[in-house]
Amino acid sequence: MPLNRGALFDPVLVADLIDRVKGKSSLAKLSKQEPIPFNGQKEFIFTMDSEVDVVAESGAKSHGGVDLTPIIIQPIKVEYGARVSDEFMYAAEDEKIAILKAFNDGFAKKVARGLDLMAFHGVNPRTGQPSTVIGQNHFDGLVQQEVQAGVGLPDPNQAVEDAIALVYGADNDVTGMAMSPIFRSALAAQSDANGLPMFPELAWGNAPESIKGLPVDVNRTVSDMARNAERAYIGDFENAFKWGYAKEIPLEIIEYGDPDNSGNDLKGYNQVYLRSEVYLGWGILDPDAFARIVEAQDSAISD
Repeated sequence: MPLNRGALFDPVLVADLIDRVKGKSSLAKLSKQEPIPFNGQKEFIFTMDSEVDVVAESGAKSHGGVDLTPIIIQPIKVEYGARVSDEFMYAAEDEKIAILKAFNDGFAKKVARGLDLMAFHGVNPRTGQPSTVIGQNHFDGLVQQEVQAGVGLPDPNQAVEDAIALVYGADNDVTGMAMSPIFRSALAAQSDANGLPMFPELAWGNAPESIKGLPVDVNRTVSDMARNAERAYIGDFENAFKWGYAKEIPLEIIEYGDPDNSGNDLKGYNQVYLRSEVYLGWGILDPDAFARIVEAQDSAISD
């Protein structure tokens, strides 16, 4: 595979990248991924608020009503770059592929974490600050249904039940839960009326793929960079959240200059710079299909 300036990732590596991201992102794991065009994708939310009408023989038919709401999934550009020894340029082809696969693995981890941080909290993952590019297109910005759990999460099971009740109350389904390690630990420590572990499958740090039949994923991204101590998100990830990549992922090999603004010239340090960009888009199709569990903060600590 040629690795010249402006080359594209090999399709096999693109597939590998997507698979790796699915294994490390809660949102990717719990929801559906499909390619997103560079110019965006329009999703229509079709709702019929009335019920079917019983009509008598020769009786008049009433109006049922329908609402058609468009939601645009607009991909945004995210990038990652890394310096490697300039021996990369002179290595045999199989050695270049090995280096590229290592870069691919690290890049996948960053993209996966980035997807969660951007879509959960609306931040630029590199700075941790709110992104004007993302705006309000994130769970913390759009999902208004919230369960306030006590300081220290004294009853996480009840918090889950309350969150599920909110989603069901909005006439939506619950297909998954993303939770922080803090919330997982609180569930693992919870006992039933007989003093037995309520969730023994969580013992000793276990993080199963489902709890009581509900798909779950444990990830630091649920709480990392959150502004309101979010501990879990529950809802219809399968149907009410969509995400995807633009298909082509460019790889740039930079031999000169200071492309990462580190103050170190590449030639001066016998290095080259690998940079890749991904066009990544997501959409929350129905904010009422989700609920957030937020841990109350001790006023003495917050002050």
